[in-house]
Amino acid sequence: MDKKEAYKDFTKRFKLLIGKHPDLITTTLSNIFTMRLIGNKTHGDLAEIAIAEFINQYMYDFRSKHVGKDLYRAKTHEEDISIINEISNIEFPVSLKAYGDGPLQLSTNKNSDMFQCLERGQKDIREKENIQKIVQNPAFAEFSNINALPLIYNEKKLCCNILVFDYDRAIEQTSRIVREDSGRGRKHPVYRFYDSEGDYVCEVRYGDAAANALQRGLWTHTKNGLKYFDSLTNGWINYSHNHILVKLFSHALVSSSAGHTSALEKIKEDIALLKTKAGLSK
Repeated sequence: MDKKEAYKDFTKRFKLLIGKHPDLITTTLSNIFTMRLIGNKTHGDLAEIAIAEFINQYMYDFRSKHVGKDLYRAKTHEEDISIINEISNIEFPVSLKAYGDGPLQLSTNKNSDMFQCLERGQKDIREKENIQKIVQNPAFAEFSNINALPLIYNEKKLCCNILVFDYDRAIEQTSRIVREDSGRGRKHPVYRFYDSEGDYVCEVRYGDAAANALQRGLWTHTKNGLKYFDSLTNGWINYSHNHILVKLFSHALVSSSAGHTSALEKIKEDIALLKTKAGLSK
């Protein structure tokens, strides 16, 4: 089993756990998206440590660690958490994405080699052989090796979904790649991938010097490209804001480590109770 297969095995196990014990992930996601009450981007950073801890607490054949921002900046691959399969001892990186329902960046491509590769070809590529040449180019080497775990939310409806993009099926089903120069609110061209039914699959965004480097790379859309996603939560789940958690954070920030130690012990007791109720206690 290689790292790619190890990640696929993890997502299957993750989905199975959630299917049997939906309350565990609902509680965790509710707490994550409650962090938007503190700041619009706070939930994204805290999602990384929350999902890592969820794995450590409830998935006994796996353990996870938060990579940390300093290490992330020094790495050549996108990685927020690292997961280890304790049976096979295979370790693989995972990139957490916390996005609203709509456009979703699967990977950054700051040097824009994917876009430049497409620029060297035709503006409308339809032949399967030519498409395969494109996706087999070294510029696309990371296309199928990105282990992105997107936490998607709809803030108006207070619902969320964990949607994993199926890279292999997306490439297999792509029958056309076309450059589109204009669009709603878009200043730069994109290359969009479509399947044989004309349905949207994904896109590679602009890469010249005038473009935002953080916007470059591979994107998809959780609404338009839904057929190429697998929902690990088995569809949309409702979440609620945990106002007690916000109060806990505010008090923790002005209290001492002695108070934190006492609170942590109580929280550990609660987690143990949740495990017992779910039948996950060792």
